[in-house]
Amino acid sequence: MKNSMLICGADGLIGKSALEHFKDEYDITATLFNKTESQRGRTEGVEYVSVDLRNEQQVIDLFGKKRYDVVLQAAATTTGAKDVVERPYVHVTDNTVMNAWIFREAMKTSVGHLLFPSCTVMYQPRDYAQSEDDWSPLDEIYPAYFGVGNMKVFNEKMCDFYSRIGNTKFTAFRHSNVYGPYDKFDLDKCHVVPAFINKVINAESVLEIWGQGKASRDVIFIDDLIEFIDKCIQKQSGKYELYNCGAGQAYPILELAKMIMAINGKELKFEFDLTKPDIPTTVILNCDKAKSDLGWEPKTKVKDGLRITSEWYKKYAR
Repeated sequence: MKNSMLICGADGLIGKSALEHFKDEYDITATLFNKTESQRGRTEGVEYVSVDLRNEQQVIDLFGKKRYDVVLQAAATTTGAKDVVERPYVHVTDNTVMNAWIFREAMKTSVGHLLFPSCTVMYQPRDYAQSEDDWSPLDEIYPAYFGVGNMKVFNEKMCDFYSRIGNTKFTAFRHSNVYGPYDKFDLDKCHVVPAFINKVINAESVLEIWGQGKASRDVIFIDDLIEFIDKCIQKQSGKYELYNCGAGQAYPILELAKMIMAINGKELKFEFDLTKPDIPTTVILNCDKAKSDLGWEPKTKVKDGLRITSEWYKKYAR
């Protein structure tokens, strides 16, 4: 008999990719936000459940259906730089509420292992790779990320808290900018890599760059992130662990744009729009802990990941 897995947020990049990776190994229940049909296409053998994870009773009912061996809490109100800058309160409120119910019910129903994707915006911009211990509560968080960063830290601490009072193992992982097939390509809601892929493939002569184009990003291909999750499930020994999960290298966003242009055979002129949101921070992740504890390190070269994602976008998302 297969172990059971609950994937919250099965329509998102991490959730859908995890579903495809684990579908033969686990009996999977997958949540969708207030709908019964996945926009990514249904996967045979998966039970889809329509749930608003911000609703306490609906979360209680979800965890009352069965005992889950593994929960991947990949559901979130997520968007790109524009929305983070203009409506940070939506992210802070929605995600704090849904995680409060999910973490509590996971502990109360003795879930075996819950994994929570955090983020990296709590880190100070620095020119060296930062480990999990390089962030301190005394550090300032970049103003545009103040609410989101503190919300993520709070949720990490809630994972630690519930691991101490119950039988559930928790993992929080601070992943860098993840990209790949099944990503969002809506320019108002996506991150830098899918935004550039969308713009490059559809542009005729000009590539619009939001802001001054001076930022750099540590980016990780989705397959590497899913392998990290798999290794956490298989190898994590402690009741609670916090991991970095990234490439360990920051790529200037203009370099990413040039790579995407070359992959897609496009020659475009850069045009900088200083009226658009720009978050000129650079964070590089030191992932030595994941390598030491789990034997994990990213395998996908950035050019290969960008090529795979570009091909998927042209085939399925245009």
